[in-house]
Amino acid sequence: MNVSLLLIILLVGAFATYFAGDKLASKVALLFSLVALGISIALLNAYNSGENISFFKFWINKPVVSFSLTADGLSLIMLLLTSSLTPLIIYSSFGNEYKNAKSFYALILFMSFAMTGTFLASDGLLYYIFWELALIPIYFIALIWGNGDVEERKKAVVKFFIYTLAGSLFMLIAFVYLYQKAGSFLLQDLYQAELSQMEQFWIFWAFFLAYAIKIPIIPFHTWQAKVYQKAPTVGTMLLSGIMLKMGLYSVLRWQLPITPIASKTYLPILIGLGIAGVIYGSIVALRQKDLKKLLAYSSLAHVGLIAAGCYTLNIDGLRGAVLQMISHGFVVVGLFFAAEIIYRRFDTRVIAEMGGIRSQAPKFASLFMILVLASVALPTTFNFVGEFTVLYSLYQINVWFAVLGGTTIILGAYYMLKMYQQVMLGETNTKVFADVTFHETFVLVIIIAVIFFFGMYPRPINELITPSLDQILRTLYKIQ
Repeated sequence: MNVSLLLIILLVGAFATYFAGDKLASKVALLFSLVALGISIALLNAYNSGENISFFKFWINKPVVSFSLTADGLSLIMLLLTSSLTPLIIYSSFGNEYKNAKSFYALILFMSFAMTGTFLASDGLLYYIFWELALIPIYFIALIWGNGDVEERKKAVVKFFIYTLAGSLFMLIAFVYLYQKAGSFLLQDLYQAELSQMEQFWIFWAFFLAYAIKIPIIPFHTWQAKVYQKAPTVGTMLLSGIMLKMGLYSVLRWQLPITPIASKTYLPILIGLGIAGVIYGSIVALRQKDLKKLLAYSSLAHVGLIAAGCYTLNIDGLRGAVLQMISHGFVVVGLFFAAEIIYRRFDTRVIAEMGGIRSQAPKFASLFMILVLASVALPTTFNFVGEFTVLYSLYQINVWFAVLGGTTIILGAYYMLKMYQQVMLGETNTKVFADVTFHETFVLVIIIAVIFFFGMYPRPINELITPSLDQILRTLYKIQ
């Protein structure tokens, strides 16, 4: 099956959305995102039937660049995450009105196009192009349709743009050097490039800068909370639910197999940085007065644990990290949408100005509580599967890594339940809080259904991703 069809649909959808005009833009964007989801499912079925899911065309002669797309189990699960969350994110925005809606929704589809290309590209330069393209739409979404003081928003968004662009330039330099060594940008050729120990170290850190900023990993996280707070909720969902997964995916696909010696050498440092993010994010989340910033730091803590899992270099760590990427995507989108529902009714994100919502909106209180419990990895939820697997992989390396990494569950339970108590319980608020509408309920129920289904039955995802992760480890350890 021609995997490029998915990219064509998303790109055509972006243009069709723009030319549909402001009134129809949201509906056209939703339609094309659902078609993309259907194609992703068809690709999954084709892959499970044994078909080769790839596309290859020579593109540029000098240097030799190919329009090369390949989908294995790891790529497909990221495609399914992207194509599942994109229509949910678009549909969740139907309760808001946006000026110049045609541009807003077109940018969402274009961003989905670029992120999909990043997950599919198997040529280094093509991958880099898609990586950078994904930055453009989120920059404008956050800058034009963001909230709060305009000048503060500009500072936050420009800082994010410069940070990520600067980190990506180091990755581009690494790709240029690898091309000189391998004579190709193709992923399999880069895997086989003969690199000295010193060359691997420099390339490893060049990749690390790009990925650590995008994920983000401490100490490259300083852009995150402000941008999450200032971006419109749709932008925050795209960033936290999908875009940061580009960095985590790239660690597994590009960084580790290309630089195996450096990956093994720096393993303790990298796991330490991931766990530091867990502890730092949790502690800072405790002190937040703004609901979106609290959720931003909560996301930082969870992503730190995922990064630690990626760098364990064992099958349990890699598998747990991927499971946690998918579960985090759905849970964090659900939490930010819940925060948006509160903002629509109370016109505030300050936690102290909330409270008493449960007595007015029991249905919303129940749905929000389920998302909170999923965030703290309650057994039977998707987060529990991923976090338990990652912690088990950390235990295999050093018991203290597992103990410190496990603080995400303890601290997370404390600040999330405390937040829920302050936001939802207490005396009835003087402001009226209408219970969730049909479309708000629909989005939350879909997310919760995914969380519980894969929390109790993660086998389909495990079977999909394990062969790809085994192949990455064989490349890493030079096993034929």
